Amino acid sequence: MKKPSSKIRDEIAKLQEQLKQAETREAERIGRIALKAGLGEIEIDETELHAALEVLVTRFRGGRGGAASTGGRRNTAESGGPAESSTLAPGAAESSSSEA
Repeated sequence: MKKPSSKIRDEIAKLQEQLKQAETREAERIGRIALKAGLGEIEIDETELHAALEVLVTRFRGGRGGAASTGGRRNTAESGGPAESSTLAPGAAESSSSEA
């Protein structure tokens, strides 16, 4: 009972569309929260902000989240990949400056 490749391609296309919609909803939610917290008014380099968000995510996931944990991760922030770590965007800049 194998599926024809055309059916598999259709399923993949539907899943990709669902993923795109879910990412859009998440980004809009995070953006609203970040703006409400005042993150939009802070002038910060995107790489620094990404690193600060990674620290925050590490902290909330139970890791240390201190300055030491960003040393090896700063290079990954420059990759420009999706910022799934920004789920916890509110207050990221404040948290990173007090922990660094």
